[in-house]
Amino acid sequence: MLRAERGWTQAELGERVGVSRNSINAVENDKFDPSLPLAFRIADAFETTVEDVFLREDASAER
Repeated sequence: MLRAERGWTQAELGERVGVSRNSINAVENDKFDPSLPLAFRIADAFETTVEDVFLREDASAER
């Protein structure tokens, strides 16, 4: 959602954080859990926190 809001392709986000488009696709489709350093680079690209990027919606509703 964050990527689409900015109009970035998966390849563009991948370039910003140093991974392939395939890696971004896998993260977005819950087929790959990024390493902590990658999670922080993704959050930094969106100028937000790791929690805002990766916290599942159903988990945030439980708070």
